[in-house]
Parts: sequence; C-alpha cells; structure tokens
Amino acid sequence: MGEVVEVMNSSPTPPRPETTAPPPVICLPPFRHQSPSLNQYPRSDSIPKTPKSPFVGRIMSTPLASPMKKALSTMHGYLEEVGHLTRLNPQEAWLPITESRNGNAYYAAFHTLSSGIGVQALVLPLAFAYLGGWSWGIISLSLAFVWQLYTLWLLIQLHESVAGTRYSRYLQLSMAAFGQKIGKLLVLFPTMYLSGGTCVTLIMIGGETMKIFLNEIACRNQLCNFHPLTIVEWYVVFTCSAVVLAQLPNLNSIAGVSLIGSITAVAYCTIIWTMSVAKGRPMGVSYGPPPSEVKSDLGRLCSALNGLGIIAFAFRGHNLVLEIQGTMPSSLKHPSRLPMWKGVKFSYLIIAMCLFPLAIGGYWAYGSSIPTNGGMLTALYQYHRNDVSKVILGLTSLVVVINCLTSFQIYAMPVFDNLEFRYTASMNKPCPRWLRMGFRVFFGCLAFFISVALPFLPSLAGLIGGIALPVTAAYPCFMWIMIKKPAKYSGMWCLNWVLGCLGMVLSVMLVFGAVWSIVALGIEVHFFKPH
Repeated sequence: MGEVVEVMNSSPTPPRPETTAPPPVICLPPFRHQSPSLNQYPRSDSIPKTPKSPFVGRIMSTPLASPMKKALSTMHGYLEEVGHLTRLNPQEAWLPITESRNGNAYYAAFHTLSSGIGVQALVLPLAFAYLGGWSWGIISLSLAFVWQLYTLWLLIQLHESVAGTRYSRYLQLSMAAFGQKIGKLLVLFPTMYLSGGTCVTLIMIGGETMKIFLNEIACRNQLCNFHPLTIVEWYVVFTCSAVVLAQLPNLNSIAGVSLIGSITAVAYCTIIWTMSVAKGRPMGVSYGPPPSEVKSDLGRLCSALNGLGIIAFAFRGHNLVLEIQGTMPSSLKHPSRLPMWKGVKFSYLIIAMCLFPLAIGGYWAYGSSIPTNGGMLTALYQYHRNDVSKVILGLTSLVVVINCLTSFQIYAMPVFDNLEFRYTASMNKPCPRWLRMGFRVFFGCLAFFISVALPFLPSLAGLIGGIALPVTAAYPCFMWIMIKKPAKYSGMWCLNWVLGCLGMVLSVMLVFGAVWSIVALGIEVHFFKPH
C-alpha cells in the first residue's frame, strides 16, 4: 500500500473534470470584501436610490460595480457643486444679464437700492395730498411697502422653483406660470414699458436738472461767458453721457455704477427732506385737497386713486429682481435665493429710511402746494431758492444728475438683453461688439426722441403706476399658485389669491381714476415742445 501511494504521488496529476472547477466569479465576492484596496469605495447605501434599468442591474452585479458606484458618487457631488446646469445653454452666456454669474449679496444690494429709489419718490407728498392727509397717506404707504416686499420675496423664491431651471427674467417666469402666449401678453408690455418709460423720464429729469444746475446755480452771477443751451440740447448732453456709460458689457459690470447710484439716491433724498423741514413751511401752506381737485364725490375718489397710483409707481422695480438674481452663482448647497434675500433686506431697510421721511417731511413742509412736476426737487427751488445756500442747491442738482445717469443703466439693461436675444436666437452666435454698441446707441436715440416728442409723460405718474401695479402686486401671487401649487384653502393659497385679485382690481381702479383725472382736470399736452 505504501508503494502504491508513493507511485500515485509521483505520477502526474490527471486533469480534473471541467464540471468540478468553480467559476472564477464564485471566489470574487469574498476577495472584494477582504481587499483593502476595494474597501475604500463607498458602500451601496451611500449612493442615492434611483430606479434601475435591467441593464444597470446586470452591470452592478459584476466586478465593475464598485468603480461605477465611485463614479456615480463623484458625479453626484460635482452636480451639487456646479448647480442646475443652467450654463449648458450657450445663449444664456451670450446675453448681458446672464453673461456673468459672479454676483453676490453686495451686488444685489447695490442694484436693488439703485432701482428701488428714484426720482419718482419725489412726488410722494403729492400722494398724501390726494389721499386726504396724514392718516390715509401713511397707512397707504406702509401697506404698499409691506405688500411689495412680500411679492419681492415670492419672486426670489420662484427664481429656482423648478429643478434644473433658473428664471433669470420676469418674462420667462411669467411664461412658465401662465403659458407662452398668455404670459407674454400679460408681462411683455408692462415690463418693457417700465424699463423704457423710466429711461425716458430719466432723460427729462436729468436734462432739466443739468440746465438748472449750470444756468441758474453755477452761472447765476453771469460768470459763465457762453450762450445757454436749450432744454433739447441738454437732453442731448444727458443722452450721450448715458449711452457712453451704457457700453459696459453686462449687469455685473455695472455693480460699481449701481453703488454710486445708491449713494447719490440716499444723498439727494436726505438733503431735500432735511432742508425742506429745516427751512420751515412757506406762507399759505394748507393741508386740504389740491386747488385743482374737482369738488365732487367722484372727483375725490378718483383723486384718491391717483394718489395710490403715485405710491404704486414709487415702488416699481420688480421687473428687475429676477434679472439681478440671475447674475449670481447657484448650486443645490448654496442657492442664489439666500444671498439675494440678504441684499434685498438691507437695501429695503435703506429705502424705507429714505421714502418715509421724504413723504412725511415733504407733506409737512409744502402740504397740498407740492408741485406736480418735479415734486420735492421743484419745491426746493421754488420756495427756498433765496434762503438755501447755493452750494447746497448745486450739490443737490449734481447728485440728482449722477443718480439719473446711473439709474439709466440698470433700467436699460433688460431692453439691451431683449434686443440681443433676438439676434442670438436667429443667428445662433454671440452678438458682435460693434452690433452691441449699435443696439445701445439705437435705444438711447429712441428714448431721446420720445422724451422730446412726449414731454408730458411725467404728468402721467398715476396712470403709469396703475398699469405697472400687477407686475408688482398681483402677478407674483398668481405665479406662486401656478408653479408651487400650494394645498387648496391653505394659508399661502388663500393669501396669494386674495392679494392677487385685490391687486388686479386695484390696478383697474387706478387706471380709471388716472384717466378720469386727466379728462376732468386736464394736463398740458404739447408735442415736440419740451420746456
């Protein structure tokens, strides 16, 4: 037996049957768990649970499973850092609003403050006179401030309400909420009218203030030896200055311009109301209804509606909120709504500190004698030209001109963006620099033509406020309902329906009141005759 064993051990080993050899895959699972080089990969429970196709199921059951899980985990983290892939759309990177996405909360505060305070705030005391005095004026101004701040919060939240999409323009959000045709019909004209109409008004006020500053303040004592320019020539000077400044490429590039605009807006609001209060009330100031008001129930109602329209026009600027937020980077971990809301809260705190003293102090100083054209600025020149230092008057005029130039840039940017959108959509390539310059020169010339042809536009502040009111007070509420779809009869559902419907009804009433006041009281209509 021992010899047999020795012979068997010394003989070559016969080949084993194929059926007895285990497949290599049987030994792989224990090797995979025991290898330190493979244990470093994430476990399967760390990968997001997603529906698996049969093909993926077969792949994940093979030795390739761990490297694929590693790749999926890495890509998932990358997508969280990059955000919602909005920059994959090349057209977004070609347009002035979304060309640069390196904004922050400071930029948002500068832009919001520059667009939130404007020369339209100078006629707020006139709204108090139309509304019948202190009580209704302060109540209406406070309610309007809270209302528009709430709808501003809605727009900021709706900017990234759909995963993978950023609504960087008010028109885009409107079409997403109401549909392509209805959304464009509701929003395109009011937003473009707010942008273009505001630029036209800025040309008028800026040109008139330039004339006042040079002809009546700097050269009051005949120290300037040149022929004074006409008002149309001053319009040309202001428009050329604004167009030259408008050559900055995108919305983020004008952050410094908006900072200067914010500082000058706060400066002239503060100077005007403090000087008006410090110098006391002129003789014969009354707090009754304006002398031109029709003495009838319908007349008083329409005057009150006109006052509400002036307040609504003072709080315009919602057509720029989504555009400002679109200049910020955004990711799933760091959404743009957080720094945007921080910037908005800071800016609107400053806005409240400017508008409320301006309205209350201006109404105390001038009552119902506040001029309808120019408001507090005209009243300061009219009643205190002789008892206020020429340096103060000159400084006030200078900062108003600078603010008009800077505000022109941010309000014109949506128009520039829309013009370039038409070109890039049809040609499928970015807009050349020479054509971009041409678009901006064309818009400046068009705004100048309208300012000369229709010099009575500032007298239509109540009508403009009524037309623009849905953009500020109503549409954001309906957009929230259509996109977020809150539970029926919930708190947000009821609140937004009430505010949205109230905003639409109020808009119709404001337009009616403004039209009735224009027909009953009349305005000085003169085409191509600015003065």
